[in-house]
Formats: sequence, structure tokens, C-alpha cells
Amino acid sequence: MRAARIVLVVIGVLVIAFGAYVLVTTVRPNRIWGLATWLLGAVILHDAILSPFVVGVGLLLRRTGRSLRAWALVVVQAAIVLGSVLALVVLPEIAAKHHGQKNPTVLPFDYGARLLVVEGVLLLVVVAVLAIAAVCARRMPVGSTLVEPTTNR
Repeated sequence: MRAARIVLVVIGVLVIAFGAYVLVTTVRPNRIWGLATWLLGAVILHDAILSPFVVGVGLLLRRTGRSLRAWALVVVQAAIVLGSVLALVVLPEIAAKHHGQKNPTVLPFDYGARLLVVEGVLLLVVVAVLAIAAVCARRMPVGSTLVEPTTNR
């Protein structure tokens, strides 16, 4: 196990070194600060906004429904993560489209409307999964499990 960790750390360091080399050789020096600002903003959005939001929703769901099954919590949290990451990816396009661009073919679509449609579909999928699971849970007899319990002999 220790050897595998050492190999993974060495590979990670080599990949970071290669990325730094490509960055220095392909990006103009005056553009590196913009990239660093973007990376810092991404870390702040993830660590200060997205992660606490997902944890908070999970805690709220656990408090409001103590009988909430773990899989239902996972489905809801996965949908929140997917929806949030999608919004974070699309928001720069929405802002760029709003501010205008020199070439109208660069951002040709209505990204705000498309984001709302995809988020709505995601919400419908989550509701459908939870509804189907609730119906299946009601049909199962009380005390039955999908897997036979093991007994200690």
C-alpha cells in the first residue's frame, strides 16, 4: 500500500510539473494573472459556497425527515451537486452573452433558458426517482429486505 501511495504522489507531482511547464510556455505572462484569478475564484466558489450548501441541505433533510432513507438523501444531494456545478459552468457564458461579444457566433444560444430547461429536467428526474422508490417501498411487506439476513451460528 505504501508503494502505491508513493507512485501516485510521484505521478501527481510529475503531472503538476508538466502542467506548469505547459502554462509557462504557452500562456503569455500578462494572461497568467487572469488564470490565477479564475482558479482562485473556482476554489472559493467550491469550498465556500457549493460544499457548505450541499452539506447544509443534507443536514436539513436529515432533520426534517428522520425516517429519510440514505439512498434518498444521496439522490437529492447528487442532484444538488450536478445542478450547482452545471450552473457554475454556464454562468460565465450567460454573463458573456449579456455583456456582448465582438463575434456573435461565439455564443450563439440563449444559455439562461437552456440552463433552466436542464435544471428543470434534473428536478423532474429526481422527483420521479423518489416517487418510484416510494411506491416500491410501499409494495414491499413490512420487515422484508431485498437481501436475506445472515445469522450468526
